[in-house]
Amino acid sequence: MNARHAASHTLGSVRVLLAGIIDYAGLFPPSQLSMQEAVINYATYRASSYNWMLGRFVVQAARLEEFVDAAGDLLPRDGKNRWPLAVTAGEDINETIKAVRDFNRAHSQQAVADVLEVKANTVSKIENTVALLPDEITAYFEVSTGEALAELVTTLSIKGQRAKLRTGGVTPDAFPTSKQIIRFVRTCMAANVPFKATAGLHHPVRCFRPLTYAPNAPQGTMHGFLNLLMMTGFARESFRTSLLEELMEEEFEEVFEFSEVGVQWRDGHALSNAHLGWLRERGMHSFGSCSFDEPIADLEAMGLL
Repeated sequence: MNARHAASHTLGSVRVLLAGIIDYAGLFPPSQLSMQEAVINYATYRASSYNWMLGRFVVQAARLEEFVDAAGDLLPRDGKNRWPLAVTAGEDINETIKAVRDFNRAHSQQAVADVLEVKANTVSKIENTVALLPDEITAYFEVSTGEALAELVTTLSIKGQRAKLRTGGVTPDAFPTSKQIIRFVRTCMAANVPFKATAGLHHPVRCFRPLTYAPNAPQGTMHGFLNLLMMTGFARESFRTSLLEELMEEEFEEVFEFSEVGVQWRDGHALSNAHLGWLRERGMHSFGSCSFDEPIADLEAMGLL
């Protein structure tokens, strides 16, 4: 991580909104780092001034033992400050859950894999997975934003589970529209289903950027994580869809005004710290990003860190 120093005072609203928000997914595109590079980065972030924003290390189920081999002496040995892991499931959910349980038994003093991310586009996949889940594992189910969304989210609500939204990728067509994201969020909020997001949220505010780190990479419009977080808070407060869409498509960072007690967007649309705390607890839990440095750099540029 670049040599940066946290501001002497970070506003209370920024702390409430962004604490533990970034699940580090350096193993995944577009970064797609080696395991050795990714674990060194995560260890560096844990020791940085911005570790309060860092969430879990995201790793594939099939690579759990590789993770242990690469992390080595970077991991604690005394059961304190264990590394928290979010594991992405393979095709065989039985095999995935067995791998996670075996990992936790073998490495309980070093790390804990307590979150599982599962792709589920059918009700039966959700039900079958829930039936197998150990009590110590929390699952997030990645569902599509298509016609089956309401049925899938209703099933998650009935089963007391959480959702996952894919918000981008490495090509322009991998990004859902603002309307699709709003529909997902409103459906989840109506059903009291918390969610996490993943992919394409490297920057706080909506912007047009290269979608990978390769030379001559395709460019596209990327959703902002501040846009998504605040839209989630306003969606819970039943703001009209047109305003939510305007917020998702906001590209001017100066219209987001943070204070000690809350945040305001344009024309007096405000969320207090209590609302921000609620949206993090009951709404959007985190987002996965293959970069921790990019969000930090942008927030610094905005004067929020």
